[in-house]
Amino acid sequence: MSAPPNPSEMPRAELEAEVTALRGEVAELKQLVLALRDEIARLKGLKGRPVIKPSGMEKATEAKRAGKRSKRRGRGPVTPRVTVETQVIRVTAPAGSQFKGYESYQMQDLVLTARVVRYRRERWVTPAGETIVAPLPEGIRGHFGPELRRYVLMQYHQGQVTVERLVAQLQAVGVSISKRQVMRLLIEGQDAFLTETREVLRAGLETASWITVDDTGARHRGANAVCTQIGNDDFAWFGTTGSKSRMNFLELLCAGHTDYVIN
Repeated sequence: MSAPPNPSEMPRAELEAEVTALRGEVAELKQLVLALRDEIARLKGLKGRPVIKPSGMEKATEAKRAGKRSKRRGRGPVTPRVTVETQVIRVTAPAGSQFKGYESYQMQDLVLTARVVRYRRERWVTPAGETIVAPLPEGIRGHFGPELRRYVLMQYHQGQVTVERLVAQLQAVGVSISKRQVMRLLIEGQDAFLTETREVLRAGLETASWITVDDTGARHRGANAVCTQIGNDDFAWFGTTGSKSRMNFLELLCAGHTDYVIN
């Protein structure tokens, strides 16, 4: 085997061809080494090399091919969930122009404003000396209207807004309210919700062919309590009591009824 020629004495063209050939051999040897490593790992019961997919950044930078339409469906018309208010916008047209109807453009907006109503209730004195005062409109309870109470309950329970932030929101809108008054709106006069949840339990128990029951420990008013869940695929009811005894559970199943006893 003859000795390889001295690279310094080789012509440039032959030297470049030699380097290209050597690079090809090195790449083939690297592939062979990787294949042998995978085979050795397989024989030893080891995990092989992870298959890493190429990044999609190259595809994102490539120009889109013309002629192919996207299969993505366009967004349909927005269906408003409230009554649509129609306003006509007029324009001054040159003399001799022909009216061609209207072009509709729909916009959604949110208005948060404080509203103060002063009710002047009539007062009459009957011949018998009895005073008659005109009753307040239905839904008025206290000095805060039903919409404000609904907003406070929704923000606190559904929106997870703290009392401090609720007070800041309402005062920023223009409502004169304190933290104590917000707490009263959240706590006092909620008997209607208790009646509703009792009706849900009664309707669920009357129509259900099966129910599941579970209870877990819970803190209520700074004391240890028990939260009981009753429901199935159609309804769910939760109640917090101070005991998880059998008698307590049977009372919950009565759903407020006291005219019969379960033993």
